Amino acid sequence: MNLTIRQLTTFREVLRTGSISEAGRTLGRTQPSVSAMIAGLENEIGFRLFEREHGRLTPTPEAHYFLEEAEAVLSRLTQSTNTLQEISNLKRGRLRVACHPAASGFFMPSVLGQFLQDKPAIKASLMMRSSKVIEELIASQQYDLGFTETPEPRKSIHQKDFDLECLCAMPSSDPLAAKSLISTEDLDGANLATLFSEHPTFLQTSAAFKNTGKSFERRFELRTFLPGLQFVKAGLCYLICDLITAFSCNDPLHGTGGIVFRRFSPRISSSVSILTPAHRPASLITQNFGQKLGDDIHAMKANILP
Repeated sequence: MNLTIRQLTTFREVLRTGSISEAGRTLGRTQPSVSAMIAGLENEIGFRLFEREHGRLTPTPEAHYFLEEAEAVLSRLTQSTNTLQEISNLKRGRLRVACHPAASGFFMPSVLGQFLQDKPAIKASLMMRSSKVIEELIASQQYDLGFTETPEPRKSIHQKDFDLECLCAMPSSDPLAAKSLISTEDLDGANLATLFSEHPTFLQTSAAFKNTGKSFERRFELRTFLPGLQFVKAGLCYLICDLITAFSCNDPLHGTGGIVFRRFSPRISSSVSILTPAHRPASLITQNFGQKLGDDIHAMKANILP
């Protein structure tokens, strides 16, 4: 049996109106085409749906039963069409995001929340993981999108890299806050908080002091930059941190929370990347969220850097 949606729609309209001509007007088809559609449907299912007497159509008992089946199919089709339309319009679906710790507390929830504001039917997962773990999750196709410190390229991952500038954090009452650019000379012998010794920002920072002949004094060793802001606020140290951590202070340039951020020379880089699986196509939701995330990274740079 090879029924078509057009046959079912035509049958439903003929039964509803009780007239071939009226059904034709409603459907925008000629009377002969509607008659042919009904005749083809009856031939396909093997029994008559209407008795034709004196120019009138009388539905058979089987027609009323068949209408229930036709209505169920057409209702399901309408539901499926609406669902597909919602998917196309980014109104329905699922988004799984893995994010490294620096961005998971403020920046990523802010971006994701804005993205989902007008999409109530989209379900989202946001998991904080280390950059190395996220890389493996994306490579094994377990998450739709990852946001990490930039990894080495690999064939199983598509990545878009962003080179972000690190800033120097200090109490807003510090005399150095009057300067727009902080140098190793300004921090010569001063207490610093840094990440662990293997991290690229630590290696760049320690090299900057060594290359300029200034004393590098690490008082606090951290796994992530965010806890270091509490030490800075207490006046215990300076912190040369990534742009996303600075953004997490909500309004860093105006000293929110008693901390201000200033540019640092020589430039310390903190590169981040948007990762997506390479072995399956990204959903429309993932593509659009990835675009927004990239746009917001650029906006963050423009808003924070003088």
